[in-house]
Amino acid sequence: MLPTLRWDADLIRRYDHAGPRYTSYPTALQFHDGVKPMDFLHAVDASRAANRPLSLYVHIPFCANICYYCGCNKVVTKDRSRAREYLACLEREMELVSAHLGPDQLVEQLHFGGGTPTFLSHQELGELMAALRRNFKLHDDDIGDYSIEIDPREADWATMGLLRELGFNRVSFGVQDLDPEVQRAVNRLQSLEQTQTVMDAARTLAYRSINIDLIYGLPKQTPERFARTVESIIELKPDRLSVFNYAHLPERFMPQRRINSADLPAPAQKLEMFENSVRQLMDAGYRYIGMDHFALPDDSLSVAQENGELQRNFQGYTTHGHCDLIGLGVSSISQVGDLYSQNSADLKVYQQSLQQDVLATRRGLVCHTDDVIRRAVISQLICHFSLSFSDIEQRFGIDFHEYFAGCLPMLEQMARDGLLILTPGGIRVLAAGRLLVRSICMLFDAYQSELSQQRFSRII
Repeated sequence: MLPTLRWDADLIRRYDHAGPRYTSYPTALQFHDGVKPMDFLHAVDASRAANRPLSLYVHIPFCANICYYCGCNKVVTKDRSRAREYLACLEREMELVSAHLGPDQLVEQLHFGGGTPTFLSHQELGELMAALRRNFKLHDDDIGDYSIEIDPREADWATMGLLRELGFNRVSFGVQDLDPEVQRAVNRLQSLEQTQTVMDAARTLAYRSINIDLIYGLPKQTPERFARTVESIIELKPDRLSVFNYAHLPERFMPQRRINSADLPAPAQKLEMFENSVRQLMDAGYRYIGMDHFALPDDSLSVAQENGELQRNFQGYTTHGHCDLIGLGVSSISQVGDLYSQNSADLKVYQQSLQQDVLATRRGLVCHTDDVIRRAVISQLICHFSLSFSDIEQRFGIDFHEYFAGCLPMLEQMARDGLLILTPGGIRVLAAGRLLVRSICMLFDAYQSELSQQRFSRII
């Protein structure tokens, strides 16, 4: 059993820096334009030769309305017909990629993200799933982990029923905050009743897992208001929750320029919001998985963490990190073997490439040996809050203390501060350090000196 969390305000003040979320290592900031479509296809050929299982991510960029806090790659439009050209390009991308895959490479995990996937009509959703089944080997039963992000304002019982028939068995609902004043400040009016309606549908239709996303640090939020939102969500009892820290970066994300910075809560208030949320969720029986994620004890993420099988990739915490991840759609990222590759984030460029029968791969990187070693260390810490030096030494043929000699002084300081226990054989993150595990991981990040801290959110 992992240790319970302990909120230590002094440690948080000292170690709450901006830093990566480590959905990959190296992070996407290290991607460069030297990776081309042929590099990606060579990696897919190697995946076929090894007959590795697959995880598919499909990006649907369209939204009918703009949420001011959003930093996702999206196209805001009321014109639903714009999806047709995009879907045609998406199917062509499937054809080009699947031609390099083996017939027995099973898709264990599938995720539709956005944007708003349910921007698509019921017919379009059906056609998209049919195209995926033509080009990839999807499960015919309900064994796979097939999930979709849902805006409760863009779904109803009929939508939830259709998605279940198409094979989806996991669902994630965007909520962010239930307070009307906060919702007006971020241009996302969404009632509790709308969320409860689609949740009731998901339960009735036997979806395997329900996740809800919340964000703290939004304009007009106060600790009291956000605590009420968390309490209302706890009453709905989702299987998982993600409680994200809002990063206000208007210089990077144009919609955020519509937010009045004077309405943002002070840093001390943000800390109080997250502290309250942690206590509320733990008291309600949720386990802290890591980062911003919580899950009920019987959820697959909790079970995987308990069994030492939890992993992390561009899909977040996952039980399918052993799969090669193939991203489809504008801006999507793939991780195939030791290659990271990303499609163009420009919708026009993406569509023009596929219309010319060329993949839209625009950037990425090939991990070298040092990247792979450090990725293994960071993944183990961020997923399991412990690290055995001998495991890394045996796996990679190194002497841990020699290889990471530069990290040891800071690890010793963190041990003195009570974040972790450092022994000759390994690291164990303590209850007070679990909330700050990103700070510990950053010690092993060889690129930290090159990173602009302003490019990341704060840890808490």
